[in-house]
Amino acid sequence: MASVNRKLNIGPILVFLSGVCFSLGGLFLKYIPWSPLAINAARNAVAFIFVFLYLKIIGHKIVFNRTVLIGALAISVTQGLYCIANKLTTAGNAIILQFTVPIWVMVISALVFRKKPTKLDVSAAVIVMVGVLFFFIDGIQAGNMLGNMLALISGVTYSGVFLMNATPESDSYSSTFFGMILNMLIGLPWLIKTDFAATQSITWVVILLMGIVQVACAFILLSTGLKTTSPIAASLISGVEPVLNPVWVAIFYGEVLTPLSLVGAVMVLLAVTVYNILLIKQQQREK
Repeated sequence: MASVNRKLNIGPILVFLSGVCFSLGGLFLKYIPWSPLAINAARNAVAFIFVFLYLKIIGHKIVFNRTVLIGALAISVTQGLYCIANKLTTAGNAIILQFTVPIWVMVISALVFRKKPTKLDVSAAVIVMVGVLFFFIDGIQAGNMLGNMLALISGVTYSGVFLMNATPESDSYSSTFFGMILNMLIGLPWLIKTDFAATQSITWVVILLMGIVQVACAFILLSTGLKTTSPIAASLISGVEPVLNPVWVAIFYGEVLTPLSLVGAVMVLLAVTVYNILLIKQQQREK
């Protein structure tokens, strides 16, 4: 029975699917002419309703403690900084600087939780980072220094999202719940200033899609997947996000992918796939 349970562990798959959902953000942002914090508030308002109903259906009780609050802050700050960074620097700069997250997860895990990364973790992290760099090398620009710094800081705070389940007091669903409330409150002043009369119908459709798919579904999948996936593994598997982000833009918005970008995409996807296969085999040997 234990062997069957290991085979049925779909945590990494859920984390992967969450990365796919998160990756739609770059495409959706192309269609919304609002300020970044107004967008963040609107999409979280939609997501909040969806997540609230989901938690009611599954009967999950909201927990509030210091650990949950730290997780909520990590979610809120990461989303806010990333939205602002996308307006101040290039999309390529923003996503690659944020995706330093596997490194920060390893560092924090070692310093705070005394959990050193394995050789497999480090090897996968190096390959993923090189693949992401290849993917954006043709578009790397100086950009706005403030935007670059905010994107880098969002990578640090993003590590907190993957570390939400690292302690017994944590509850990723609750952190997500309160993180969305924080995003709505922070972005409310900018949302109020938005000219809704001039807003086109397509914008409202995209806001709904962002809230339901790119935020709510993404965080539900991630929160569920993190229950059976280590923070380091989850941060590496999410490497699909920075790769697919510009792929969706290329397909639906007409931006062309370079051969080097395709090489980087293949590197990340292969690294994540092989990493998961070896990780499963390693865990089976240990048990």
